[in-house]
Amino acid sequence: MNIVELKVGFFLAYRQIKRSNFWITSLIILVMMVTFLNLVVISGILIGLIAGSSNDFRSHYSGDVFVKPKTEYKVIRDTNKIVSMAGGLPEVFDISTRYLFPVSLENDYKTQLSENKSKNISSTVLVGITPTNEDKVTELSSFLVEGDFLSENDTNKILVGSSLLSQYSDALSQNTIKNVKIGSKLRMTVGDNNFHEVIVKGIIKIKVGDVSQRIFMNKNHMLNLTNLDKNDASEIAITINPKVESSFVKESLQNSKMDESVLVQTWEEAQGKFFKDLSTTFTILGNVIGTIGLVVASITIFIVIFINAISRKKFIGILKGIGVSGGTIRYSYLFQSIFYATIGSALGLVILYGFLVPYFDKNPIDFPFSDGILAVTTAGTLWRLGLLFIATLIAGFLPAQIVIRRNTLDSILGR
Repeated sequence: MNIVELKVGFFLAYRQIKRSNFWITSLIILVMMVTFLNLVVISGILIGLIAGSSNDFRSHYSGDVFVKPKTEYKVIRDTNKIVSMAGGLPEVFDISTRYLFPVSLENDYKTQLSENKSKNISSTVLVGITPTNEDKVTELSSFLVEGDFLSENDTNKILVGSSLLSQYSDALSQNTIKNVKIGSKLRMTVGDNNFHEVIVKGIIKIKVGDVSQRIFMNKNHMLNLTNLDKNDASEIAITINPKVESSFVKESLQNSKMDESVLVQTWEEAQGKFFKDLSTTFTILGNVIGTIGLVVASITIFIVIFINAISRKKFIGILKGIGVSGGTIRYSYLFQSIFYATIGSALGLVILYGFLVPYFDKNPIDFPFSDGILAVTTAGTLWRLGLLFIATLIAGFLPAQIVIRRNTLDSILGR
């Protein structure tokens, strides 16, 4: 690499940019900025759609560490011991134990037989909770759209997930109940013929399917209705110090000689392979869309620099005629490309981290099944930034090479 050629090339690039049309230069920079944002933002939104759903699952259902029975068992045996062990760990903040039982919920049951109506019924899962503990772990009360949250003294009152109600679900939903409102008295069937009348105290609307398709009742009353043992929970959700890895708490619990029925998972493991597969799929899709934008920008830069070089071929011929090397001229166009990419990317970074990321953090995109965020990482941003620079350099090098290879005399004479 010749230092003199670099210096002269930089000087020529500087003079060219300084004397170029302001609006053309601005347009090129705008194209580079939009291309950079296209590379980062489209992929970030697609991945953020899944990341938002994953965050909701963690924050409002599983907690940081999730305990459930292994596949061959129905309940977590020796629940009290596990809760005691978890509560003794300094890293653990809050714990919620849940007791699950399949039930059916029926409305208008007093008038259906007399009026020969079809049953207004839905199959669901009854969840017994300690309201204050559950609210600390999942913030369940913040998703109330009607009514009030459960109190510790409630007996026959329930919270109903919105997915079970026809007024909150689409017309194609089959497993829904009609005409339910706050104060409605519903018949809950526990087991085969064990009927209980319950009152709707609140309606929960949340984008976590495992929550919106359930009904919730005070744990003590639920255990009385179902004859479940207090020591046989179905789920245990645990929140921990955010500075501590969930895998550390998981290992601490596993090393405590728990019952063989217990499966301890981090929040990522509790979500299963589905979220990872979706995230991978949307990452690929975002990369494809970003690549198309990158190609378009490269072609734009190529055309602009090519037209610029062709219109100045006489000047380039004179430069070659007075002894300026082809390498120097190539460097001048490469420096121009670097200038456009640098300014465009810098503006893109300012918009990305100064406006878009904070905005989407405070105002998630309201997708039907998640609150989408803008998921961008420093490593991913730098990788895409590098791709943009490489594509821009190639787009700047090729037209300069084409013009430089022309005969010097032909260039000077405009032939």
